[in-house]
Amino acid sequence: MHAFSIRDFEAEARRRLSPAVYDLFAGGGGDEVTLRANTAAFARIGLVPRALRGSRERNLEVMLLGRRASMPIILAPTAFHRLAHPEGERASARAAARTGTIMIASMASTVAIEEIAAAARTAAIDADPDLWFQLYIQPDLGFTEAIVHRAEESGCKALVVTVDSPLFVKRERDLRNGFLDLPSGLCCENMRVRGAGDEWTPARPIAFSPELSWDHIDWLRRVAKVPIALKGISHPEDAALAVGHGVDALIVSNHGGRQLDTVPATIELLPGIADAVAGRIPLLLDGGIRRGTDVVKALALGATAVAIGRPALWGLAAAGEDGVAAVLELLRAELDHAMALCGCRSLQDLGRDLLRLPSMESRCWSSES
Repeated sequence: MHAFSIRDFEAEARRRLSPAVYDLFAGGGGDEVTLRANTAAFARIGLVPRALRGSRERNLEVMLLGRRASMPIILAPTAFHRLAHPEGERASARAAARTGTIMIASMASTVAIEEIAAAARTAAIDADPDLWFQLYIQPDLGFTEAIVHRAEESGCKALVVTVDSPLFVKRERDLRNGFLDLPSGLCCENMRVRGAGDEWTPARPIAFSPELSWDHIDWLRRVAKVPIALKGISHPEDAALAVGHGVDALIVSNHGGRQLDTVPATIELLPGIADAVAGRIPLLLDGGIRRGTDVVKALALGATAVAIGRPALWGLAAAGEDGVAAVLELLRAELDHAMALCGCRSLQDLGRDLLRLPSMESRCWSSES
């Protein structure tokens, strides 16, 4: 296939996927206000490039939690990759590893974390891929601790705790399509438990915890041996609290518009959170990244890196491992071109002075609001 943009990958994925699976990946919560806002907000930000600051090459490398990634674009945790391609998360892991970036494996993966890590190692540039593990803290803390240790023993370099999902939102697209469970033969493989005879039990359902609190984060900090990032932070006060609780990184996220509807776009939330964190820990952003110029805008507003969810799924559905790698390389090239056109030699050159922010919405962007 010939794909020149993320939209081309989405069109090919939509052609290949059943309508129900496409809607599962593409849909959002409620009236999908937040889903649309995530992409629309980027278009309202203008870029004001600098002139006569040319450089033959741009440095796109970034340090994240003590490890170097080849670019500030990583794979966000998304569930059920085998619905998009038979190789599922194995293909996505190989694509991330061969492009020198990070995959955050979902707790709801349709491939076990041990197999995802093994697949990543086969393709890694340095044989030690950067794989993180996304975690929903379960009411059964014993099970939660066991899965944390599974992830660590598999070689995961960080835990990403999703904190914006105390309840599961039933999305209207899925209800209309009657998509209420995974097809036969697929399950959330990380939700199995190894028995006494080394056999794996049937997968238990992922439980969402309305009682989730900072006490759970403190508990996890005592249990985990690897850095902890929180995913789903929207409020600056929560960002400041996270720093105080010893969290190692934050992902500014509204769950891709799939949970609470009418939450603002993540790019609108980012400046206030960046001001609250004040550079003390890395900030990542997901939601709505579709172009290299979007990455420039996020980094200029304080993000250390961005994470892509749906674009990777579109690449996976369109062309498997090669499709995910092509999506990552497309965004890498677009980012490099955008930086050159903005007169930036490295990621450190990206600042708010390059942006024209929406004047009618200045309170969204101001650190004084």
